[in-house]
Amino acid sequence: RMPGPDVLKIVPHALKVGFRHVDTAQIYGNEAEVGEAIAGSGVARGDIFLTTKVWVENYKHDAFIQSVEDSLKKLRTDYVDLLLLHWPNDAVSLAEQIGALNEVKEAGKVRHIGVSNFNTALMAESVKLSKAPLVTNQIEYHPYINQDVVIEAARKAGMAVTGYYGMADGKVFSDPVLKDIGARHGKSVAQVVLRWLVQQDGVIALSKTVGEARAAENFAIFDFALSADEMTAIHGLAKPGGRIVSPDGLAPIWDKAA
Repeated sequence: RMPGPDVLKIVPHALKVGFRHVDTAQIYGNEAEVGEAIAGSGVARGDIFLTTKVWVENYKHDAFIQSVEDSLKKLRTDYVDLLLLHWPNDAVSLAEQIGALNEVKEAGKVRHIGVSNFNTALMAESVKLSKAPLVTNQIEYHPYINQDVVIEAARKAGMAVTGYYGMADGKVFSDPVLKDIGARHGKSVAQVVLRWLVQQDGVIALSKTVGEARAAENFAIFDFALSADEMTAIHGLAKPGGRIVSPDGLAPIWDKAA
């Protein structure tokens, strides 16, 4: 969720820094700018992993297929690497949604398919309904929310988890535990959180910034590792009520932490 002018500024810079995964969505209203930024970046399309998400209002079969065509046009590409269902929507049968995902994959419009903001019950049903493997469930994940149940279910289903909102809407920056761990490694709180995410098996981290210096900082997380104790200390920050994103009319019944 980033305004077009910010996308045009930061995406080429992030690609220069070394980022290769770009995550957008129909509802963000910036697919055209993402397409423009990638096209003008000088980085080959084949070297970029591009994700977009179908919005809930486009889940009926014909609207779904058309919306993917529209996304590809805006993104200036003939395929996306990953296409996700953005949120659950029980107004359209899950079989119809998963069927349409499989159809665009079979047509070569998308390389991989998955879901976003699904609970474990919806994940399990989706896996059963899908001919092609579902590769990820993109969910809110940061130090203040325990997502062990979803991560475990994803692992068992052969899926990754992609974590968004890693900085917990800025709450992490004043956390004494995270600041202390950062000081020990000579790293910022943001770097500690991103490292904590990517150091977990099967967890993919998304980072979002409009600042060029911050983009470089977010990328510089592969030259240190957190100890087992530090990982545990960060996991220990999770608390009931830590979830931030739960929009009425979209959010499913979330799984309780074990």
